[in-house]
Amino acid sequence: MKSVADAIEAQWIDVQPDVNLSNWRQSPQNHRAFHHLPCEVATARVRAGSKGARFPGSSESIDAFSLRLPNGSSMGLEPFLAATSTDAMIVLHDGRLVYEAYRNGMEPNSRHIAMSATKAVIGLLTEILAADGAIKLERPVTDYVPEVANSPYAAARARDLLDMRVAVLFDATQEKSYSRSVGWEPPGDPKTDIRSFLSRLSGPAWRCGGGFAYHSANTDLLGWVIERATSAKVQDLLSEKLWAAIASDDAELTLDWDGFARSAGGLCATIRDLARLGQVVCLDGSSGSAQIFPNHIVHGLATGGDRKAWSSGQWGESFAPISRSMSYRSGWYTVDTDPEILFAMGIHGQNLLVDRKNRIVMAKFSSWPQPVDGRTTWLTHAAFDEVRRCLPPSR
Repeated sequence: MKSVADAIEAQWIDVQPDVNLSNWRQSPQNHRAFHHLPCEVATARVRAGSKGARFPGSSESIDAFSLRLPNGSSMGLEPFLAATSTDAMIVLHDGRLVYEAYRNGMEPNSRHIAMSATKAVIGLLTEILAADGAIKLERPVTDYVPEVANSPYAAARARDLLDMRVAVLFDATQEKSYSRSVGWEPPGDPKTDIRSFLSRLSGPAWRCGGGFAYHSANTDLLGWVIERATSAKVQDLLSEKLWAAIASDDAELTLDWDGFARSAGGLCATIRDLARLGQVVCLDGSSGSAQIFPNHIVHGLATGGDRKAWSSGQWGESFAPISRSMSYRSGWYTVDTDPEILFAMGIHGQNLLVDRKNRIVMAKFSSWPQPVDGRTTWLTHAAFDEVRRCLPPSR
């Protein structure tokens, strides 16, 4: 675990008199705190290698960007960046850098928290481990973590956790206890951590395999499953299996009060490395001449999700303005447009969008005032459509 002194020296976590665990996710504090975490948030390093691909420049541009709004007016690129509280954004086409922007003190080497876009990274890691035979996704969670055998997770498989197919139902007290356990807000009394919280859950088994039912506790439990299956820490596995092969800069994973990595939302990375991840997904797991992970994994993300589970699930209606034909698989969302879009997202406007057919990637970090904003979500997806309109199709 990194000490606070080391973190301050690295200019990553810093002591800010007006930012603390009670307010760092609120506006306006989040404009800085999302890329300078409060000193109370502990992190673990995710080591990069020296293989992060450089982005050659592109002669193409998105200067013609003009987003058509429902009221008939249009929005240019700069107003879009402002309206969506952008901290950083990158657009790639065929692996070339088309556009790059930074706001609110962000710089190319700034690490920004990805929130629940982390789930897509952990999902990829889990799929890689499954391809290696290190974890069996159809096995019951209790085979790996017997501590939850008497909990509502008793009937869940690792696959159910990955695909948000566990009907998690916490009461208000449990929700508060879970929120306090992850290390992102004051811990309360008694102080607890993620694994202790999950171990203490009791009650009848929740329904598994039904409609999409999103809860971050699923992915935090998945992190525990991964560590038990491999006898290694999530941050070390992420470095070994993915980050060292694709990234140019070290990342961080936030830790709970017991030093356990926050798999559901704690990844902190540069916008360039988030875009590099998108580029590897865009190329079905390859980077240059290297195959980072099997190409069938990306195919599975795009086609393996259950469309009926999505449409009947928790967010089917709220995402209808974007598409009624969607799915969720291993932390990745698929929009069944032509061409399809794969994307990862997190609260407060963290997004990675990939058009594999046209080889377009848009990575965006933001600090929205509200965690969830339907209009701004729609704007972000509409902006990606407009970016795709501005760029020529790949050959």
